[in-house]
Amino acid sequence: MDPLGARSQFVCVETLSTWDQLKEEVDGKAESETHSREDVDKLTDGNATVSPFPFREDINRKIILFKGDVALLNCTAIVNTSNETLTDKNPISDSIHRHAGPELREELYKLKGCRTGEAKMTEGFNLAARFVIHTVGPKYKAKYRTAAESSLYSCYRNVMQLAKEHGMASVGLCVISTAKRGYPSEDATHIALRTVRRFLENHGESIETVVFAVSDIEEAVYRKLLPLYYPRSKEEEKARLSLLPSDVGNAEGEPVVPERQIRITEKPVSLEDGSEDDSENPDLMLVGNHAFAKMEGDVDKQRRLILQGQLSEAAQQKQQQRNYNRWLCRARAEDLSDIAALKALYQTGVDTCGRTVMVVVGRNIPVTLIDMEKALLYFIHVMDHITIKEYVLVYFHTLTSEHNHLDTDFLKTIYDIVDVKFKKNLKAFYFVHPTFRSKVSTWFFTTFSVPGMKEKVHHIENLQQLFTCILPEQIDIPPFVLEYDNRDLRQARLVPKHRSNQSSSQAQVKSV
Repeated sequence: MDPLGARSQFVCVETLSTWDQLKEEVDGKAESETHSREDVDKLTDGNATVSPFPFREDINRKIILFKGDVALLNCTAIVNTSNETLTDKNPISDSIHRHAGPELREELYKLKGCRTGEAKMTEGFNLAARFVIHTVGPKYKAKYRTAAESSLYSCYRNVMQLAKEHGMASVGLCVISTAKRGYPSEDATHIALRTVRRFLENHGESIETVVFAVSDIEEAVYRKLLPLYYPRSKEEEKARLSLLPSDVGNAEGEPVVPERQIRITEKPVSLEDGSEDDSENPDLMLVGNHAFAKMEGDVDKQRRLILQGQLSEAAQQKQQQRNYNRWLCRARAEDLSDIAALKALYQTGVDTCGRTVMVVVGRNIPVTLIDMEKALLYFIHVMDHITIKEYVLVYFHTLTSEHNHLDTDFLKTIYDIVDVKFKKNLKAFYFVHPTFRSKVSTWFFTTFSVPGMKEKVHHIENLQQLFTCILPEQIDIPPFVLEYDNRDLRQARLVPKHRSNQSSSQAQVKSV
């Protein structure tokens, strides 16, 4: 339910229970507590095998099992399962197309198909998800089981890799191997669960949520197998160890075919034991870390030319892109949970033109109390995947005080660092509840510091003006902003009434 009372059909993943919170009731006891004492004791002796999927509370907090339509999930991206021409008719694909609108089908024509095991990405259009990742699962035949397993692994792996590369916070995974393709449900679930588990272990720092969206039939299989790969306690880990299949894949979850394995010695060209040390030239270890190896030319010369204004526009853009990528890498690696907790920047719906709406709440930014460099990193981290397509910013200046005002130097730094797509795809900046001082500051800033922004800035005096550009059900407005706007509106209505009373009084005095 949004703050103005309009019910949305889309599902917010923040409201769903994570896997570590789910406790199925079995005969009046929680599932994680129903393992027999004998099963646990058998695995607690000194010779017990260590589980390849140990209890990890941090990973369990990222997993959600959702019984419902993946197309309704408000994730950064959802997954669509299709065929190689991306025209497959199945319940999942049909629902995604129905909610996304005809633009999605037009976009798919441009992709010119997708091979089995690969993944390609499009915009989400009218979906709550910003992106749709399309992948093609294999057709299953027992005779070619090994090939099918490898292809299905590639589907999940490539989906997760795309999510990581684009800095996506949440991914909604449908069941890729649909019944139409004949893949045994339980076998496919094993591959899905272990591939995602391994990816989160090795590469999933930036991914906050993975939702497994399943149907009624598929839910039973997922509930049965999830504890094998995501045990919710040490006891559950030990009790489910004996139920794991013999092939749990390699370190990345990829199926292992013993007869195809090739053993390579650690140093195949090294001499026999007792030979001299092979670290003859330590400088060789540095190959690839300097400008020459990266084919970037003389970095110092490039910087000098930039200062002298002699570097070409294309070279300047390349230099800026490298600088932005360094900031983006830092943003993905650093813990920014304290900045996220401020709830000063968040994504909401779309405007009347279908563009993504991002909200900035000025009162929630304690400029004098937080690390502003971390605030800059958080802005880059959140906005990187948003700015791939057109978007608008709504800034609530409501009830801000001196310690909430962003310094113009800081704003200039943001503008200089961010990628070209940030500036190109920003179509409007709505400044809500401005003061006279803020209007003057904005005019100076957009006139002298960031030329090209001036025509995008729109001062909005009240929410009714904003609703002409963004419908009420498409924007999540903080309660204090609504309260302030209602009070301001009531006062505005009282002023004309007061003035009319004054004029009638003056008329009576004149007549006397």
